[in-house]
Amino acid sequence: MTHRERFVRTLTGQEVDRVPFIKVFGGDNAHRPEWNSEYPGIGKCIDEVLRFDGPYRGWQVSPVNMDVANKGKPVISQRPDGLMVHQWEDGTVQVHAPDQDFHSQTLEWPVKDRASWIRVRDRQIDPDDPSRFPAHWSEYVAKFRNRDYPLQLTHRGVYGFARNLIGDEALAYMFYDDPELVHEIMDYYTDFALKLFARQCADVEFDLIEFWEDMASKNGSLISPTTFREFMKPQYMKVARFAEEHEIKILLVDSDGFIEGLTELMLEAGVTALYPYEVQAGNDVVKMLDTYPQLGIIGGLNKNVMAAGKDAIDQEMQRARTLIRKGRFIPGPDHFVLSDVTFANYRYFMERLREVVLSTRPGT
Repeated sequence: MTHRERFVRTLTGQEVDRVPFIKVFGGDNAHRPEWNSEYPGIGKCIDEVLRFDGPYRGWQVSPVNMDVANKGKPVISQRPDGLMVHQWEDGTVQVHAPDQDFHSQTLEWPVKDRASWIRVRDRQIDPDDPSRFPAHWSEYVAKFRNRDYPLQLTHRGVYGFARNLIGDEALAYMFYDDPELVHEIMDYYTDFALKLFARQCADVEFDLIEFWEDMASKNGSLISPTTFREFMKPQYMKVARFAEEHEIKILLVDSDGFIEGLTELMLEAGVTALYPYEVQAGNDVVKMLDTYPQLGIIGGLNKNVMAAGKDAIDQEMQRARTLIRKGRFIPGPDHFVLSDVTFANYRYFMERLREVVLSTRPGT
């Protein structure tokens, strides 16, 4: 059984010989910069050393640009506190602290009203912009046709794309102050995405569509079920129809925070899998798998045990084994590794997880 088959079959509840062993967070050879002092050269070989299944995060992403384009180069300045400020022509302003775990924050967003939306839409969100496809797309097509790993189409989020243009607080007001504009933004972006999806599907078979949402805090969803059903569900249903037409079996949503309440809403809208179910936010993966037997889950393991040491890691591995046995679950850390984790502990976590994956059969 190939890694691609295991990935799809696990998340869709079909029989597999074992579940995939994947990185979940971080790209090819992703590592903490400080690990190079512990293990010189690890940034070139960590994937090979730890023997992850598949490239990138365990599944690969199409290289077509699904985000805003033509941002140009930012004007960069330094604040008195040493943080770097990046300002783009469209009005986006971000502050960066590259040496910290949470290293960037947006201070100003480009869309504040209909006029600014139209300006950004026409200049930066054109599905016919030829630069959205890589120059050597045909080479990617040839490579993807012979792959043994899962491949993703990317939707930058129904809520997620809007919040990255408007900001969470301003978007919360806009749902009530200018709902027509919110509908227009969400509708336009999903139609934009579907147009680019169709062009890609004409050349390549895909295994999943991922939505980046990040629409929950530790207290739950940032919007109400009523707001979700009015603004977001119609867009998800459009993508679900596209997925069915193109035999794409997995619609995956990425959202941090406490997402138990969002789970039912997402399933109602056609989503089939969610991740990462952060442990510190209070998510109960056992409860979710028991409550929603049609749900696929990725992640769900407490990343903080890596800093706590081997005993804590071993306890989390027993939890991983229990979750794998329930089915439709691919284990991995519930977010990016933080700076308090040594390479030795990260390696121990992943090597123990690989042992669990290779020795635990779903459904047993």
